[in-house]
Amino acid sequence: MAKKILLVEDEENERLLYTEELEKEGFEIKSVADGKLALKIIEKENFDLIILDLQMPMMDGIETLGSILMKKRNLPVIIYTAYPQYKDQFLTWAADAYLIKSADLTLLKEKVAAILK
Repeated sequence: MAKKILLVEDEENERLLYTEELEKEGFEIKSVADGKLALKIIEKENFDLIILDLQMPMMDGIETLGSILMKKRNLPVIIYTAYPQYKDQFLTWAADAYLIKSADLTLLKEKVAAILK
């Protein structure tokens, strides 16, 4: 059975690209555009991993991460962001990985595979 990933990304084009690329790797992807929706879905469905953007409207990724950690402490989270400056924020240390977005998704795919193996 395919591992299930929740992708939380507000940019639609990036969401579509990551979904397509990760599905090619054999993962089942559910994607949402914001943290509030992600938290609602986590209540109802089980996931093996969350890929989380930081800069999002309504509820940013750091606030979302905090809520995820309170609800599902053992659920792995990869922060995938264009902003390296948040890496020093204490709460982001709780994520399983902090990756900087790139046009080349190799590092993201490798980290996902390593966490889910």
